[in-house]
Order: sequence, then C-alpha cells, then structure tokens
Amino acid sequence: MGRDIENIEYCQTDYDDFQQCLYHQLEQLKDVLAKPSFGQEPLKLGAELELYLVDEHAQVSLSNQLLLDQLQDEQFQHELNQYNLELNLSPVQQSGKPFSALQKEMLLKTEKLNEVAKQYNISVVPIGILPTLKQQHLNSEYMTDLGRYHCLSQQLYQRRGDDFSINISGEEPVSITVSDICAEGANTSFQVHMMTPFEKFNQVFNAAQLSLPLVTAIAANSPLFLGNRLWDETRIALFKQSIDIRQQKNPWQEPARVNFGFGWLRNNVWQLFAEAVSLYPPVLPTMISTKTNGSLPRLDELSLHMGTLWPWHRPVYDHHNNGHMRIEFRAIPAGPTHIDMLANAAFAIGLANGLANNIDEMTAVIPFRYAEYNFYRAAKHGLNAKILWPLKNKYHAEETAITDVIEALIPVAIKGLQDLNIDDDEITQFIGVIKQRLQHKITGAIWQKHTQKYYEKNLDKDSACKAVVKAYIENVKTGHPVSSWKLL
Repeated sequence: MGRDIENIEYCQTDYDDFQQCLYHQLEQLKDVLAKPSFGQEPLKLGAELELYLVDEHAQVSLSNQLLLDQLQDEQFQHELNQYNLELNLSPVQQSGKPFSALQKEMLLKTEKLNEVAKQYNISVVPIGILPTLKQQHLNSEYMTDLGRYHCLSQQLYQRRGDDFSINISGEEPVSITVSDICAEGANTSFQVHMMTPFEKFNQVFNAAQLSLPLVTAIAANSPLFLGNRLWDETRIALFKQSIDIRQQKNPWQEPARVNFGFGWLRNNVWQLFAEAVSLYPPVLPTMISTKTNGSLPRLDELSLHMGTLWPWHRPVYDHHNNGHMRIEFRAIPAGPTHIDMLANAAFAIGLANGLANNIDEMTAVIPFRYAEYNFYRAAKHGLNAKILWPLKNKYHAEETAITDVIEALIPVAIKGLQDLNIDDDEITQFIGVIKQRLQHKITGAIWQKHTQKYYEKNLDKDSACKAVVKAYIENVKTGHPVSSWKLL
C-alpha cells in the first residue's frame, strides 16, 4: 500500500484480470520457494513507527504534509489521516546490538522531526490511540489527500454497502457508526519486520502467533478511545471493526480482513499467500507491470493484494538478491517511549525464536482457537487477563494468570535472543524493561487509565483527556520507560 494509486473506479474486467494475475503469481511463488538458494541472505530486522501529531491544545494537528515538506526525508511518509506520520527505519543486522541500532536511528530521526514540529507548536506523540481524539476526526475531511487512500476507502465502503459499525465493550463502552475507513487511522503501531531462516519459518511464525497474547498484554498502550476507557489494547478491536466489509447477511462467506489467522501453519509459507488469494476478492485491482530486474519475480500484484489484508502477523515476500520471506509483527502499539517500543520488539522476537524449537509439541496441546481466545483476552484485559496455557502441566492447558505465563517465559525469550547471537548486555537492557513493567504492574495502558481517573476527580472528561495527553508528552520527553513514570 506504499504505492500511489489513482484509479477510483474499476470495471469487472479489471477484477477478472487481476484475479488471474494473482493465480499466476501464486504459481510463480511456489517455484521461487522451491529454489535451494531462496532465503540465503543475512538476517536483518527493520521497523516502521506510526506517530500522532497534536497541537498546543493536545488536539489532532492536520500537519503531516507540512512537516514532510519541511523534512525532505524519504524515511518519513504519509499515513491515512493528516494527523499521523510514519517513520521507516533502516534495516539492521540481527546479531550484535540490533535494538540499540534501531533506537539510535529512531532517536536521531524523531529529534529532527520534533525540531521541525516545534516551530509550528506541534508535538509528536507515539501512542496507540490519542485520548483526545473525537468522532469528527474519523471522517474523510481528515484523510490524507492521496489517491491510494481515497481509492481504498471507496472500494472498502462499496464492498460493505453501509456505514462501518464500531461497538467496543469496556468500562465505558463505545457504539458509533462511521462512513469511511478513517477510524482505522486512529490506530498507530510499531511494526517490526524480522527475517528468519527459511527452513525455520513455520516454527517461528507459529511461535509468534502463540506468544502474541503475552506481548499484547505487556505492551498495551491504547486504553482510551473517544475519551472512554475500553480495552487495554483497544486498537485490536477498533482496527478490525473500522474496515470490516463483511455483509451482515452473509458474514461467513468472507472472513474479516483484520484477523488472527485460520490455523497453525502446517505446510510452508505459500499456504498463507494461497489463503489470501482464495478467501479474499481483490479490492484494488491495479496492474503494476513492473519489469523484473533480478533473477526472482517481483510479484507486485500479489504483494499489493497482501497489503489490503491486515493479519496481526503478515508474511512479506522480498525478491531482492536470493530473496527472502520475513514476518511483520503488526500488533505492537506505538509508544510510550523509544526504549519501551524496542523492549516490546525484543520480547516478541525472543519469544518467537525461543519457542520455535518446541512449537510442534505446544501446538499439539494448544488448539489454534485457544491461541486466538488468548489474544483477545490479553487485548481486552492486559496484565489482568487470564489465558489458557499449559503452565503447570505441559500436556494440559488451563486458565492461568497471564502475568504468571509472562514471568515463566522471560527466560525463553532471553534464550531466543541468544540464539540469534544478540549481545548479552543488549538482552539485559531491553528484556530488563519488560521485567520492570511486570514487577511494577505498569504498562502504558494502565498509566493512561490511572491518570485519566485522577484528573476526572476535578475535571470534565474532555479536560481530563487533554491533561492526560500533556502529562504523557512530558513523560515521553524524559525517555524513561513507562514503568518508571509517576502514578498521580
């Protein structure tokens, strides 16, 4: 979806031709994956950070184009809404100190962004959902004026044939309808890309799926939407509902485009691409027709189609050199601070690699539906969640406090990072942040909810949310992890 797309209307021939192209590229991908040299590339990590832009009153600032014009830096890109920006970090080697390398560039780039933004009284906020966001900010007036966003919005709306319904439970439930996909842009994340040896892709992917609830609970940073206290990681529900194009009369015919998945990966990664082509009709049938410059096909149309689906772990094909397949971790929220986000990445990557060696035994006793159940429980309740896990008996999953599971698996995450040849002091630093959160029972979500309740003792809800955002920004400026932030 990084390409600009100008077409708004398509005819049936466009859809038919594009569908045939997807079938052809699936066959090409099958041949590519069978090459002995495929995946023989140095292992790297990369990341994308989505950010909010707010004015001096802690309200959204429609200034992404203004800042991009001033920055003139291709690593900064538009996002769906005018009050968001994305920073694409440079890939780094997995071994050694990858998280410190990512953090160094993140600090360098965001410091420059903050310098430019400050000239216009704009603050840059890494947060899953902005507490002061209002319903009027979720319409097309606030959308970034690029063809790909207008096209995607129109195509998804036409498929649904009605407004999008958002119904999220919680302490203060929210039930609204929106007429386009701008509510999706309310969610900002820290998306991590991890290359993995191709022969281990299945095991690592399944391990990432299985451990995602643990990462979601300890990383939660999105508890407030439209000022209401909802899930600890409200993004999970909001993202799914904000672009759910399933028609209510036949919801079984096409699964949600935002999903946890459909089962453990039993064959090779080709299965995930085949599922995507089989289950989901194209919404942007744009033929790209870029010539292949290397020995492997680009598969641009297949990649475009995958970009119109949003699983929480997405396989990403890369045709460069010998080619590789990587995993995009999509569920980690933005914020609170740089070290918090890199700690979340380290924990997710450590668990995915640490659990991979025994994953077949674990998935034998943990049905996929248990993993999905755990994910939504973790998103809703955060560190207070109870999940189904074989903690006391490795052959029997039973309801267990998620904090006990996280504590038990921290050594597994450490071992997973060691197996990637990551330096011991690097592991100690970033996994130490996770340990501190667990010890103090503080996440970004818990801090935000606690702070909002404190301000609501003397302020109305809007003023309390404004105070939360201002206090959050001041804490972010310190660079200290959220576990050390003062609870009011």
